[in-house]
Amino acid sequence: MFSESIQTENQQVFLPILEEKNIEFFVKREDEIHEFVSGNKFRKLKYNIEEAKLQKKNTLLTFGGAYSNHIVATAVAGKIARLKTIGIIRGEELASNIDKILLENATLREAHKNEMQFEFVSREDFRKKNEKDFIDALYDKFGDFYLIPEGGTNELAIKGCEEILTKQDEKFDYICVAVGTGGTVSGLINSAKGHQQIIGFSALKGDFLYEEIKRLTLKKDKWSIQNDYHFGGYGKYNPELIRFINDFKEQTQIPLDPIYTGKMIFGIVDLIEKNYFDPNSKILAIHTGGLQGINGVNKKLIKNNLELIKV
Repeated sequence: MFSESIQTENQQVFLPILEEKNIEFFVKREDEIHEFVSGNKFRKLKYNIEEAKLQKKNTLLTFGGAYSNHIVATAVAGKIARLKTIGIIRGEELASNIDKILLENATLREAHKNEMQFEFVSREDFRKKNEKDFIDALYDKFGDFYLIPEGGTNELAIKGCEEILTKQDEKFDYICVAVGTGGTVSGLINSAKGHQQIIGFSALKGDFLYEEIKRLTLKKDKWSIQNDYHFGGYGKYNPELIRFINDFKEQTQIPLDPIYTGKMIFGIVDLIEKNYFDPNSKILAIHTGGLQGINGVNKKLIKNNLELIKV
């Protein structure tokens, strides 16, 4: 799987607002690459797994929260590539009743099913994940491993994300993508053609991502970050977003998640309504996957007696 060059289909979206504004809108179905190693997770891991094997490492170690798409993707990818995996998970309290956690948490359950070894750490220690002393202590405890940062973003991840766009995508004027750590959007910025504008839709509150992406990418123009569609910050959502996700799926048969892609598509449609895009524009949105996390979100929605995301 990780030695292949995978191209995904662009699905055209038909909505009344698109006809009214004379805009063509497509979604690149990167979510269909794999159930768990989908979208940008596959792209980010592809060359990192290749490098781990070149270095003759037999273990991947990475970081994430209890509902992290990256954690489960790394676990499944490692199993496919015949590499051991270790997940450093934020929240030491989770270790006190691991059987209950695995029963309730589909993300950790799938990672565990794919033989990932967990190390639960305090939130204070988790913040040290980029510090040398903390990493050295992990080497002392687990032996040699190939380190992948939280979210998967590094130079090799960006290289993988540069392969998302293909020749068939040159007709588009705008390329849109949800932004978390900045790796995916940086890859798109690097590989986009001169006439294309890249728009990142931040899933996090604050404008700090702009400086991070400037550091990661080669190009200094033809891209921007939209900070108005985070719905309160990372992992935040409200009934309006859930209703939009369900309506969009009903109209297009394209499932969205409320952490990344749902916010991006909501933002794109809102900007179309506000005439942000010129008439006759062609827009491509990158579906980065993350659908496995919907089960966890729905459990929270059930507790609050709110509308569920239809799966």
